[in-house]
Amino acid sequence: MPRHSVLRQLLDSVPGRLGMAALVLLTLSSVYVIATYPSDFGTARWSNPAVWADNPRSVPPAWTNLLGEERRPVHQVVTSPEPASIEPLGPAQLRTFEMPFRFDADEPPSLLSFTLLEVAYSVRPPQYALVLHRPDGTSVALAREAVGGPRPSEDSPFVRYRETPQRLLLSGSARLSEALPALYEESYGVSVDQEVLRARPLQALFGAPSVSGGVEPLRGEYLLEARFTVADEGDRISSMRVVVGGAVFGVFGTDALGRDLAEGLLFGLPIALLIGVLASTLSTAVGTTFGLVSGFVGGRTDLVIQRVADVIANVPVLPLLIFLVFLLGSQLWLILLILVAFSWPGLTILVRSMVLPLRTSPEVEAARTLGASTSHIIWRHVFPHTAPYVFAQLIFFAPGAILAEAGLSFLGLGDPSLPTWGQILEHGFRTGAVFLGYWWWVVPPGLLIVLTALTFMLLALGMETVVNPRLRQP
Repeated sequence: MPRHSVLRQLLDSVPGRLGMAALVLLTLSSVYVIATYPSDFGTARWSNPAVWADNPRSVPPAWTNLLGEERRPVHQVVTSPEPASIEPLGPAQLRTFEMPFRFDADEPPSLLSFTLLEVAYSVRPPQYALVLHRPDGTSVALAREAVGGPRPSEDSPFVRYRETPQRLLLSGSARLSEALPALYEESYGVSVDQEVLRARPLQALFGAPSVSGGVEPLRGEYLLEARFTVADEGDRISSMRVVVGGAVFGVFGTDALGRDLAEGLLFGLPIALLIGVLASTLSTAVGTTFGLVSGFVGGRTDLVIQRVADVIANVPVLPLLIFLVFLLGSQLWLILLILVAFSWPGLTILVRSMVLPLRTSPEVEAARTLGASTSHIIWRHVFPHTAPYVFAQLIFFAPGAILAEAGLSFLGLGDPSLPTWGQILEHGFRTGAVFLGYWWWVVPPGLLIVLTALTFMLLALGMETVVNPRLRQP
């Protein structure tokens, strides 16, 4: 059957159309990951706690706010690389950076922090003050700090926070505890117990006095203003950011380390496709080659191949995988090699049974009469008769390889340098996500494994009309 006819037969069936649509979507997503993610994502980003330091721990996706009556704060990170205004102060300068954000939740943020990145100065260290402007026109002074001064034997320009940014936890500062009572007394004329304000500073900072005498959320636009006083106009402040800690985050939430599960799940997609496609292709190539040679050549060659296939086919693969990975190391190429080494016997036995009646067919006898070589006869006159079944099996092998790798990773034997769906599941179970009700940590990777395997299963079902002509519509 020509290639275009195979594709037409595949798309004529409902499973084939669904499988092709899912495969295109998975392929495009994998291309996006390969093009945008760094090659060392696993070691440099996913396994680096410093990358996720500002993220909340074990929080659900942001869209869960739509499912309940209570609206929880969304995690926000606002950066400011350039000053909004610069004012001369004699030989010095006042640089003002603005970081706006919106608060519209029913509960206060979990934290409020300020991070200052690389600063370079030539004479005196810059000083800065942080002020939060609230929606009702009131303001709260949160901090007043100075950049670290010159060290002995250090030459100008002096660079600070290049390797380790300065991070201030504003929600737990002593200055905030002192500023909140003054805010309520001066702005609202209300005297609130200072112990209450110190116990729940963020509730007071993002709230206002209520009619009942308590504190209610103050929703609206907030602005964190960072005012830097620099001694020289050549002093450089690279950028800064404010983190408003939330109780919900992103599309898939976070794990116990604050890692964005959406990034890890997306990165695992091309790995799953690579494992499925590569393992099934190599297994099919090996199994088909041995089956063709065994069935066509016969004799001692057939006996040796079939006995080896029988032995390997009866070896329990998963325990052997666990043993070899534990013995030789958890590396992706090793897992692929083991999967290929123990996946070919079944196809070899089936292809051999298909080849046995073909080797005495008139087509083969005519080729022998014309002096064709054995390899030429096998690949030009025998293999085309088995090709539809072989390609259907190639698609059918892929889900098994994906599930095998996920099973190894779930047991903690996956490649630690590459985050996969099985590893995300394993980490969730190891840290008690199931018992604590962190469904967003367990359900999405499980669904992605199932949906990816289902894609190949649908393609295999769509190939039935190609393998069996009697199933085609007249």
